Amino acid sequence: MDQVTAVILAAGEGKRMRSRQPKVLHPLCGRPLIAYPLRTARILADRLVLVVGPNADEVVAMAGSDVRSVVQKERLGSGHAVQQAQAECGEGTILVLPGDMPLLSVETIGRLVDHHRKSRAAATVLTAVVAEPQGYGRVVRQGGRVKKIVEDRDATAAEKKIAEINTSVYCFAAARLWQGLGKVRPNNDQGEYYLTDVIGILARAGAKVDAVVIRDPGEAAGVNDRKQLAAVAAVQRRRILDRLMEGGVTILDPASTYIEDAVTIGADTTIYPQVTIEGQSAIGSDCVIGVGCHVSASRIADRVTLLPYCVVRESAVEEAATLGPFCHLRPLSHVGAKAKVGNFVELKKSTIGRGSKVPHLSYVGDATVGEGVNVGAGTITCNYDGVAKHETKIGDRAFIGTNTSLVAPVTVGEGAYIGAGSTITKDVPPGALAVGRAQQTVKEGWAARKAKKREEH
Repeated sequence: MDQVTAVILAAGEGKRMRSRQPKVLHPLCGRPLIAYPLRTARILADRLVLVVGPNADEVVAMAGSDVRSVVQKERLGSGHAVQQAQAECGEGTILVLPGDMPLLSVETIGRLVDHHRKSRAAATVLTAVVAEPQGYGRVVRQGGRVKKIVEDRDATAAEKKIAEINTSVYCFAAARLWQGLGKVRPNNDQGEYYLTDVIGILARAGAKVDAVVIRDPGEAAGVNDRKQLAAVAAVQRRRILDRLMEGGVTILDPASTYIEDAVTIGADTTIYPQVTIEGQSAIGSDCVIGVGCHVSASRIADRVTLLPYCVVRESAVEEAATLGPFCHLRPLSHVGAKAKVGNFVELKKSTIGRGSKVPHLSYVGDATVGEGVNVGAGTITCNYDGVAKHETKIGDRAFIGTNTSLVAPVTVGEGAYIGAGSTITKDVPPGALAVGRAQQTVKEGWAARKAKKREEH
């Protein structure tokens, strides 16, 4: 079986995006646009060649080391762009993919490649039949065979009535492609070398040119501006949610739920409305993700409950833990199995041990909290001295009283107790009681004496 080389065209300037960032790096559901054709090409092709414009180092770096990159120094059209890739392409089949059509499915492109191989055509075009073809190149057939592709601006009145359009996705026999490109001339309004002209050149030479009609024309939607990016993102988001629901996830309100493409979620997890899950996040099975939660680049194990409005970033939560409502896990936090992090608690670069509780109104930063620890309301770790951050260590089964300030660096030993309202500046030995607060003073009759003074004045 002949090899497939995928040539991905990503050299366009993307002027209509009104952005300093290359168009193909704009994010779509957590991945840059170019990641979608790259993912498809990695599945279907033996070799990947990326055509980029000048100063596209970020695009090349994002593509990865398995991709051969070539630069189109002058933007002289799609045919010229493909020609830049010739030295990096092997023999066999050349699959041409646009870098800005992220909705094309692996199934669709696979069907195109399979048809091309079986038919032994010189070229096979992926086409779509649409109700409003204005602005697209028309596929002109004769006796059912593809004879040429005419760009909209160059089409006659009769040709503009054709509903079958070119999607800019092709398979070519390599030798026939390079022969055809050598004959393309920039005889058009744009003065560009059109890849579409190769189709007419091959057909006129008697070569076999086939077409595969896409089943869902929506897959061929391209991104040229931010409005189109938003429209394509809406379709992709729905695909993601459908895939998750088909896998056993309950999503109560898909219309208000945002889940990115790289996210994985286990079966029997329930996602409440207004939830956002981003990045390389993994949610286990039998979890509950409450209203308004925001999870980013984090790992949530099985049977975890996130009560409403939790924020979890670059952190890990182990089995059967409960968080929230209104708690915040900042990066590098780790919540152990069956632990509880309650309302209005903030963790930063801290570990909460198995079965420990930080129920409410606390800040725990740069700390290691052991197993079975109870942290009372209003407790804070004073981890910053104005110059550097310092660590707090709390041993297993320690009890931290309400409204305690732990001034780091400090260690509270295993099974130790801290009295409520204490400020702890020195290490507490295991099993000890530490109380660090001012002695209470009581003045009997003080209120009456104060009232009498007011009357005298």
